[in-house]
Order: sequence, then structure tokens, then C-alpha cells
Amino acid sequence: MALIVQKYGGSSVGDAGRIRNVARRIARTKDEGNQVVVVVSAMGDTTDDLVKLAYQISEHPDRRELDVLLSTGEVVSSTLLTMALHSMGYPAISLTGAQAGIHTDTAYSRARILKVDAKRVAGELEKGNIVIVAGFQGITEQMDVTTLGRGGSDTTAVALAASLGGGECQIFTDVEGVYTADPRLVPGALKLAEIGYEEMLELASYGARVMHSRAVELGELFNIPILVASSLTDSPGTLIHGEVAMEVRNKVRSVAHDFDVAKITIVGVPDHPGIAASIFIPLAEAGISVDTIVQNASIDHITDLTFTVAKSQLEEAMAVIAPIAGSIGARDYVSTAHLGKVSIIGTGMQNTPGFAARMFRALSEAGVNIQLITTSDIRITCIIDEDKVTGAVRALHRAFELEVK
Repeated sequence: MALIVQKYGGSSVGDAGRIRNVARRIARTKDEGNQVVVVVSAMGDTTDDLVKLAYQISEHPDRRELDVLLSTGEVVSSTLLTMALHSMGYPAISLTGAQAGIHTDTAYSRARILKVDAKRVAGELEKGNIVIVAGFQGITEQMDVTTLGRGGSDTTAVALAASLGGGECQIFTDVEGVYTADPRLVPGALKLAEIGYEEMLELASYGARVMHSRAVELGELFNIPILVASSLTDSPGTLIHGEVAMEVRNKVRSVAHDFDVAKITIVGVPDHPGIAASIFIPLAEAGISVDTIVQNASIDHITDLTFTVAKSQLEEAMAVIAPIAGSIGARDYVSTAHLGKVSIIGTGMQNTPGFAARMFRALSEAGVNIQLITTSDIRITCIIDEDKVTGAVRALHRAFELEVK
């Protein structure tokens, strides 16, 4: 008897009809002789609606109370899905993140899973139950509810699959898999049949919303194959795993993009040991994730330091930077919010010349100015103006012939 862990996103359980459709899919999986654990997100825009409601009540809602509030969305969808299965004659039980043994740290709204004690889940499976788990949430050592941040239900699903001893993790969403680019921007984008963990991690980290990077990291660490597919069709999805056929490693696999980029520049920074630490340690302690970092060449021991953050964290980051800039003797600090980024990703880029030149030529011919550049072994990312992102994605998709199989 195989173990299957499935996850259904908010759009997949957006209303009663879709919940019943998901229940039918789960029932088919159970009828095939599998043990089934299902992780669900909140229905539709429930989480966004709860956030808005919280800020109508308080300009600065307490983080602990906000996490308790947001966790209720997944509890609603998990219980409704369980009721749908009951109505079809299938034994099922819903569990909160705490009941499922998801233990986290105390970083409210962005908690990390420390361990999963899946004894309750395993016990319910032994009883023959389908186990429906509220995703996106866990509990601290002090028994306080936490949420895992964007994509947290993906992470819940992979963590449960790993803690239960493996098996395939199936992520069902409103798209049919992982594409060579966002099909909403590039109608000719192709769905990939498979992709390696390394490439998928770069895609998830640099704009692809189909999977969360932390879930991919867990999948690679515990060697859990992850299928990404649509909950609305029976079309084959994309398998994320460790063994990818050799012929698909010979070029750029996908173009990723992100509109959520802001840039901060600290002007006239004294260039001596400890300055970078004095800037980035307080940002980290405030929970602000920094992406691209560029430091200009020092002239007379003075330099400019530029880095990017998510737009949603720009105001908070500027508040952290303000006292630091004064204390280190910087001349000024400025920000720009209307930026985005485009990336080309592929293991075939390793130790192979020409990809950067080809990317920069394509962007130049499309009239796109590059503000910052960052790279890894299998990725090149350019920070550009927000209104140029769509054109840049299309230009790069053409330049690297991703429409051609």
C-alpha cells in the first residue's frame, strides 16, 4: 500500500463545488489502494481577506494574534473537505497543524518547521482514515499557533511526506505544471515534463509561484519526488525529482520573473571592516530578506552599497536603515520601488560560455536597461524597471528558443 501526500491550493478549494471536485479526486486515489494524506490551503482569497480585516481593526495587529487569525482559513477548508468525503461514504478526519505534529520556531508569519511528530497522522492512516491537514500552520514549544508564510502549505505537504517515510508528494493547483515561462505572459510557453530540484529551487526563489522554495529544499533533502499538476484537469503535470534525463540539461530550461522588487542604496558608506555586518545584521534580525547586493568600487575608502528587498518590506527596511546610515556616517540613503527582475535558469549553463552575452543582447534589443545583475552556477538574474518585465520575459523566451521542443 503506497502513501500519497496531496496538497490543494486555495483556488482548488475556492467554493463548495471545487471542494466536492477535490473530494472526488481524493476518493479515486484512495480507491487505487493508497493511504492518503491531504494538505489544504484556505479557500480562495480567505487569507488576504483576513489580513485586510485585521488591519481594519488595528493599524499594527499583534503578530501572535494575527497568526491565530490567519490559521483559521485552513481549518475551515480542511473541515469542509472532510465533510465532503464523509458525504461520499469515505472515512476521513481533519487535523490542525498542531494536531498533525507540525512544530515550528517562534517567528510569527514566517515560522520554520523544526520537526514533524507524525504519530497522530500515522495512527489515523492505520485506522483506514483519509487524513486532511490544515496547511500553512504549526505550533511552538509554548503551544502558540504560527503560520509559515507564503507557500507554507507546500512546505507542510513535503514535510509530512518526509516524516511519514517517503512516497510521492502531489501539489495540485490551478496550473498544469511548471512551464518554460509564465503562460500568462508568454502564451507559447511549454510545460516541462520533469525538472531537477536544483533548477526548480532557482525558479521558485526567483519568481515562479507554482512552488515554494522551502518545499523544494525539503524535497531535495529527503529525496521526495514532487508532482505539480492541475486540480481542475487530468493533464499530466511536472515531476520535480533528482534524476533528470541527460538531454534536458543542455540549455536554459525556463525564464522566471518577479514584480516584487525594491532597491535601497546607501550612499557614501565608509569602506572598512564591519560596515556590511552593521547594515545586514539588523535587517536580518527584523526579518527582512535581502536579495541582490552590489557594492561599488571604493574611492578614497568611500563606496555606495545597493541591495534589493521585496516591495512589501521596503518601508520596514528603510526604517531599519535610517538610524544605521547615521551611525556609520553614510552621506544618504535612497530607495526605488518600481522594479522587477528576470532570470534565465538551466543546469546547462554551468561552465558553458555565451549565455550571459545572449541574455544581455536580447534585453538590449528589447530596449530593456539593466540596473543590477546577480548570478549562480545555473542562473543569471537582471534587475530592471517594473514596466519592462513582461517584454523582457518574452524577449528572453524567444532568444533561447524555449518554444521549440
